[in-house]
Amino acid sequence: MRALPPPHRALALSLAVLAGYVDSLGFLQLGGVFVSFMSGNSTRLAASLAEGRWAAAGGLAGILILFVMGSFFGALIARGRQGRSRSRVLAFEGGLLTLAALASWAGHKPVAIGLMVMAMAAENSVFLRNGEVAVSLTYMTGTLVKLGQSLAAAVMGGDRWGFGPYLILWAGLTGGAVVGALTFGRLGLAALWPAAAFAFLLAVVTRFSRAA
Repeated sequence: MRALPPPHRALALSLAVLAGYVDSLGFLQLGGVFVSFMSGNSTRLAASLAEGRWAAAGGLAGILILFVMGSFFGALIARGRQGRSRSRVLAFEGGLLTLAALASWAGHKPVAIGLMVMAMAAENSVFLRNGEVAVSLTYMTGTLVKLGQSLAAAVMGGDRWGFGPYLILWAGLTGGAVVGALTFGRLGLAALWPAAAFAFLLAVVTRFSRAA
């Protein structure tokens, strides 16, 4: 995050907000299961298996598989020139969120959830570098670790404000989650429509931005 130029930091922040928004929709719809945080879902899967709750375990396993599939397709789409590849990944994410909104409108909420999971996985390929995720956008564990390490470096005489980008990224995801929860309370999964529109907007801006 610290190595990114300012326009890319702004994009990363926007995507963290979008991820928090969508994740809160899925979390509230599923009653405590995430559409982007697979570490938490893996723990829930293990607990469900240990307790013999096979239906819950099967659902969680399905979410994990769909997340891997979304990451797979996102990485394939991300290959090529960086600016165009980013816009393609964002357009793919917007398309998945649009399909999720349509599925929810048609009454197929499990399908909508699956598409949301794939969209969140694909988003992490926006800043793919040498086949690896350069900036975590839909999960904040690594970001919070870097925040703590940057604070330690500041105390030891290093960059006094090096923690700033990590704190802002975390705040973006958290703020997006708050907005998502409030919107879900009014619209339910119809709140996916603004998320899809925002993803497409970011795709267009990224495609035509000189800084992309």
